[in-house]
Formats: sequence, C-alpha cells, structure tokens
Amino acid sequence: MPNAPLMPMATAVWLVENTSLTFKQIANFCNLHEVEIQGIADGEVAKGIKAYNPIISGQLSREEIELSSNDESRPLKIKNTDIEISNAEKKIKKYIPLSKRQDKPDSALWLIKQHNTLKDSQIAKLVGITKNSVTSIRNKSYWNYNNLNPKDPVALNLFSQKDLVEALEKAERRIKREKKEKEKEKKQIQLVHDK
Repeated sequence: MPNAPLMPMATAVWLVENTSLTFKQIANFCNLHEVEIQGIADGEVAKGIKAYNPIISGQLSREEIELSSNDESRPLKIKNTDIEISNAEKKIKKYIPLSKRQDKPDSALWLIKQHNTLKDSQIAKLVGITKNSVTSIRNKSYWNYNNLNPKDPVALNLFSQKDLVEALEKAERRIKREKKEKEKEKKQIQLVHDK
C-alpha cells in the first residue's frame, strides 16, 4: 500500500459522502474492496468513522476529483503521500507523569532565579502551571515553598532550549519597549516643566 491515502477508510467515507466518484474509483484509490465502499454508502460499514478530507491534507486536489468524476474509467491519482502535519497538531501538550509534576514548581523557581526578566505569565506557559502559582513562588508565599529546589526545566525535559531562548528574546524586546516608553514619558514631563 505505498500509494494509499492516509486513513484509507476515513478517506473513503469522505469520498462517498462528498463526491460522485464510482465505488470502483474510490476502492482503487483507498486500496479497499468495492464491496466495502458499497457498504460505506449503505451505512453498513465504517459506522462511527469520522470522514477525513483528502483535499485539506494535500493528498487530492478538487481538479483531480473533477477529472475522475467526469470520466468513470480514470483512476484517482494521489498527489502527496508525505503529509505535512500542521503546527496545531505538533503543539499538543505532552503528558507529564505524576512523579515529575513536582518538577514544575521547582522549574518555575529556577526560571525566577536564573532569568528574572521573564514575566510570570511566560514562566507559567513554559513550565505548564498557573500564573498564580508562579506569582506565589516569586513572592515566597507558595504553599510548599520551603521544599522547593530550583531545577533546570530544559534538563528535566519540560520544554526545549529553543522555547527558553524564544521566551528570553521576547522578554528582552518587552523590556526595551518599556524603556523607550519610560524615556518618552520623561521627555514629555520635562517639556511640560520647561513651559
């Protein structure tokens, strides 16, 4: 099945529901049997399988479907078998085991001590805890503050070095922007006093 679409049964469901292709064309494209496609159309096969749009994933084009719809003897040709998975799917939060969850407040403390330019909201986002928890750690009012040990979150694999560098660059840009705004305010106040 080298040229089969990603999720052939779900793709077949979508093609049955959204095109006028023949069962044979859909069966050949999805590497399924014609009887299975007939079963999908009758609602006997693939119950509960969510239809998967091959156009969105870049496996088929509308033009390809149109050409094959107009000529029943023309097989569908897959456009791309190396599917790009969108960034939205890549950014799924990874599961942190219970044994490592104590590392989150420890990591927040490490970030507060090592990179005090980061805002509480940035630390919370990086580490995966609430902003209130970060603020209470910073204020030393966190319920378990005395038992916290600063630990490097990158070494603990809570996030990547790249994520940390991006957050630090963002913090630097914010600080520069705030500095410019303060200087601008000082100049305006000076102008008012000079008048």
